[in-house]
Order: sequence, then C-alpha cells, then structure tokens
Amino acid sequence: MISRNLYIQIIFRVILLAAFCLLGGWMLFGKNWYLASVLMLLCTIFLAGNLIHFLNTTNRRLYYFFDAIRNDDSTLSFPEKTTNKTIVELNKSLNKVNWQIQQIKIENRLQEQYFQALLEHAATGILTFDEKGFVLHSNTAARKLFGLEVLTHLNQLEKVDRRLFQTIKNIRPAEQRLVTLDNERGNIQLLIKASSFISRQKNLILISVQDIKNELDEKELDSWLKLIRVLMHEIMNSITPVTSLSESLSGYFYTEGKVKSPAEIDEKIIATTIRGLDVIREQGKGLISFVDSYRKLTRLPKPEKKLFQAKNMFENIRLLSASFEYAGNIELNCLVDPDDLAFPADEKMISQVLVNLVKNAFQANTGNPSAKVEIVAGIGENNRPFISVTDNGPGISPDIIDEIFVPFFTTRENGSGIGLSISRQIMRLHGGKLSVKSVPDKETVFRMEF
Repeated sequence: MISRNLYIQIIFRVILLAAFCLLGGWMLFGKNWYLASVLMLLCTIFLAGNLIHFLNTTNRRLYYFFDAIRNDDSTLSFPEKTTNKTIVELNKSLNKVNWQIQQIKIENRLQEQYFQALLEHAATGILTFDEKGFVLHSNTAARKLFGLEVLTHLNQLEKVDRRLFQTIKNIRPAEQRLVTLDNERGNIQLLIKASSFISRQKNLILISVQDIKNELDEKELDSWLKLIRVLMHEIMNSITPVTSLSESLSGYFYTEGKVKSPAEIDEKIIATTIRGLDVIREQGKGLISFVDSYRKLTRLPKPEKKLFQAKNMFENIRLLSASFEYAGNIELNCLVDPDDLAFPADEKMISQVLVNLVKNAFQANTGNPSAKVEIVAGIGENNRPFISVTDNGPGISPDIIDEIFVPFFTTRENGSGIGLSISRQIMRLHGGKLSVKSVPDKETVFRMEF
C-alpha cells in the first residue's frame, strides 16, 4: 500500500512537471507567448520544488527511523494523523516495524536474563574471554573458586595462582587440564575444559572450571580398596599354605610338647621335611615375584617422546604376534588411515601396550574357530590420534569390566594381573587414556587415545 500510494504521488507530480515543461515550451517557441511561458516556468519550478519537498519528507522519516535503529533507540514514534494519506500509511508501517523490533529486543533480553540466571545458578564455574585476555563473563561459581569478587581480565588470576593463570591462558579448545589450587577452603582439584566460538566476529574461549576433589578422593579411595583387596587375596593365598605346612613339618619334630631326639627321626620324616621346605621355597619365590610385579607397576620410567610412524610399529607387532600362542588359528588385520599417520610418543612403551593388548586378544580367542583380531590407527572425531584393538571373542562380562584395570586382578590361571594396569599407566604418562568396550559373544574393543 505504501509503495502504491508513493508511486502514484511521484508519478502524478512527474507527469504535471513534464506537462508544464512541454506547455511552456510550446507557448515560448510556438506561439511566442512570453508572459505565459514565464508563468509556465514558474509553475514548473514550483512543481519541482514540491516534488523535492515530498521526497525529502519521506526520506527524512526513513532516515530518522534507520538512525534510531542504528543508535539502538526504539522509542521513536511517527504521527499517524495527518492530511497526507501516503505519509500516514508510511508512518503506520514504520511504527509497526519499530514495535516488532521492540518485541524482539524484549524477547532477547528476557532470553539473556534466563541464560544469565542459569549460568549464575550452575555449580560449574564458567567464564569467557577474548584473544586479549579480557573476561566478558564469569559466573558466581567461577569467581568463588578463584576467590575473586570481580574478574575482568585473566591477569587477575596470576595473583591467585600462577599455574592456574598459565593453564587457562595457554589452554587450547577441546583440551582439558587438571590444576591443584590452594585457597581459603584448602587444597582443591580443578578440572578445566575449554572450547571456542565466534561472537560478533570475535574469537572467544569458553572455560568451564569444576572442583573434582571429592570425586577424585572417592575414586582414589575406591582404587585403594580394590588394590588392598587384591593384595590381601594374593598374599593370603601364598602365606596360608606356607603357615599350614610349617606347622605340619614342625609337628614331626615334637612329641608331647618335647623335641624328639635324633634317634627318633627316621628317613621318612627327613624326606617329608625336605619336600615341605621345597614347597615353602617355591611359595616364597612366588611371593617375591608378586612383590616384584608391584614394584614394576610403581616404577615406570618417564616417556621419551619422539615422532614415529604407526605403519612401522604395526609391521613389528605383526612379526611379534606370529610367535604368540595359538597365533596360527587367529586372523590378524592391520589398518592405518591416513597411511603416513605418526604418533609423538615413546615407541617402545606404546609397543609394549600394543603387544599386551594383542596378546590378551589372542588368549581370549583360544577356543574361537573363526577368531579375528584387528588393529586400527587413525584420527578420531575429536581430531586426536588413536589405536584400537578389536577381537570377536567371548568378550568381557559387565560384572568384571570395571575391575580389569585394577592391579593384580586377573581371570586367567597363570596371569599376573598387571598387564592392563601398566598399559593404562603408560597411556596416562603420555597424557592419553586406555578404555574398553565389550559386547559379550560379539566383540571387545580396547582403545588407546592420545
């Protein structure tokens, strides 16, 4: 409606202007009516001025409207009661658009207040900052964890704790770090995660900070209880028969509480005693071997990280696996994607983990006539390199899958129970992790993520 009336007003004025120009020219050159042609010229000038005034009036309203929007001023209002119908309709439309903008602003502010309230009530600390370190937002939980009432720049964190400041300043998107912080509440463990996003053409970093000391304490206590339970089980299994056998052997040399004389000791007692002492010696060696395994678990060397090709390591694993028990009955496949994939890690330690996982997969598939083991190296969805070992054996029962990484836990008769524990610790020393997923009677997947 606005465009139609506006066009009609403009076209009408243009037609009048053209008509007066033609009429004035005809009077001047055709009839030599000089006085009349001067009058037509004045009329033409008046019509041109009226057209310019009309367009300026419309443009001025549009300019005021867009200038108000640019200055975030939605209080501007245009009168809707004038004699000019076109201006009335234009004013109504501009007021309607302005009202819609007001409603959008109100909804945005309500939504902003809603999310602001959510952030303030979140138990996890959240803060965002730009490339220059200016903090755009920090919720109450974050400021409380840092012991600050106001947080406007990352440099303020340096006064709280330098390690915390360096960690947050240098953390990259998709990374997570663990920082120990001392404050008025004592020693706390902070898990810091980072992600990036773009807002108003600015690169921003979103940081989440969570106190996980209680969770770590519970996990640590649970791990200690599991370890103590396994240690007690293994030690009791070794000590109990030794104690019982010692009492039995001691009984051969006593009669009614008195030590037997040499004449009362025959060859049978001597032979039995010797066999018993041999058994005690073997049990002692087993216990020493067990303690030595524990020492190996707690004294892993620091990784010497160097870049190595996954393809070369897989070839070495393939050659080694040929000597494993039951290797002839198991199909082993290796896949590296991309072909030139390399890992910045200690090749010997990673090979040790991989050999252990492949050997476990072979042993788990002892009675499987169609056994297959697949080793895959690639880049995961989070852009982190990984190695997975998959087998189609009997799988791991859900009842014990949480126990398999506990030191000395084993389901095999001759197993030491430290292979997976050492493997997981090696991956932690590399800043990665070792995880497992298993579907009984279908597949088991061990995944090394760097």
